[in-house]
Amino acid sequence: MICDPLDRTIFRDLMKILGSEAGTGRNLQELVISAGKHFLGAPYIDAPLEHRPETLVINLRAFDCFTFVENALVLAGLAWKGRTGFPAYMTALRAVRYRQGRIDGYSSRLHYFTDWINENMQRGILKDRTCELGGRRFRKRIDHMTMNRQHYSALQEEANYREMKETERRLSRRVRHEIPGNALNAAESGIAGGDLIAVLTDQDGLDCLHAGLAIRTGKHLHLLHASRKAGSVVISPETLHAYLAADRRRSGILVARIISF
Repeated sequence: MICDPLDRTIFRDLMKILGSEAGTGRNLQELVISAGKHFLGAPYIDAPLEHRPETLVINLRAFDCFTFVENALVLAGLAWKGRTGFPAYMTALRAVRYRQGRIDGYSSRLHYFTDWINENMQRGILKDRTCELGGRRFRKRIDHMTMNRQHYSALQEEANYREMKETERRLSRRVRHEIPGNALNAAESGIAGGDLIAVLTDQDGLDCLHAGLAIRTGKHLHLLHASRKAGSVVISPETLHAYLAADRRRSGILVARIISF
């Protein structure tokens, strides 16, 4: 395990806050937002989990979009269950980050965000709400990592490459749902603060470009996320609809909701 002593301090302080909020009856979605807002201003960092050999990396000081969402979910869930000890956090983080909760090399980590959502749906933590919000069915070939093998040092090892190739084959067979950007207005009223948002893409081989949390500012839906462009965790100044429209690679969204932990 990799963990800075400051991570334990951050965890302890945050769990006092979230535990108190959970005691007042806040629901899971509200706790997810509270956890996410605690990290506003935290630096963005590329690829925070890359370490060889594969091990549990804990970092509550800086995030990419994936680890930001993941930690907000885990911290909220633990507070909701009253499990505020650091060992419980390590166990929960490992459970949501790795296939079947086991660290078994590089390919055991859930690298693709839609795969991470599906795995945690199977565990009963998340519900994919995209279909009920009017999402359309689609399939897509997923092979971004192996097609860009040169950018992933772990994939230089043939065993890791073969295992990731097989993972991508499974993902390519999976039926998904997507709310296209031009249909977001019709679905927006059904999206709640604290819902997980995967920003999907029509880019070849890739499932999504970005991930964050839905948050309402007044009547409008925005994104609470670790932003590479901003260099930190922010609430996007533009609406989610405007965020999607700003880049034609952002084809639509998938929406998931935490339902248990």
